[in-house]
Amino acid sequence: MSALVPPFTFETATQKVRMAEDGWNSRNPERVSLVYTPDSSWRNRAEFINGRAEIVAFLTRKWAKELDYRLIKELWTFGGSRIAVRFAYEWHDDSGNWFRSYGNENWEFDAAGLMQRRFACINDLPIKESDRKFHWPLGGRPDDHPGLSDLGL
Repeated sequence: MSALVPPFTFETATQKVRMAEDGWNSRNPERVSLVYTPDSSWRNRAEFINGRAEIVAFLTRKWAKELDYRLIKELWTFGGSRIAVRFAYEWHDDSGNWFRSYGNENWEFDAAGLMQRRFACINDLPIKESDRKFHWPLGGRPDDHPGLSDLGL
């Protein structure tokens, strides 16, 4: 297996996307922050985040609000040190209102394979609990669970 550093191949880009999905599904802000450069720069919706400490603070707030979070990411395209993904995640608020959030991310990596820039555009769609499609125990998505394309998303 090739190292997960640029320039990416289809195989390494796909592995990088799944590793990112698994990390975010852990809902562990400190763990997730370690795959970003110490001075990583993000735009997440309308929020600008710089560095690991801000990433940890952002993710801590996010997962305190977005309960029972389950995420699926899918490779869209890649080239050189960049990867683009599309994703969807399901969550509910503290009042029991369910949402499916859809988005796209553009990622840029340094030579060591750490993400140095992340740009995310996200839209939230209210859904009924009965419309949920992401059914697995909290944590990583099982290998046999359908992906976004399989689910028609």
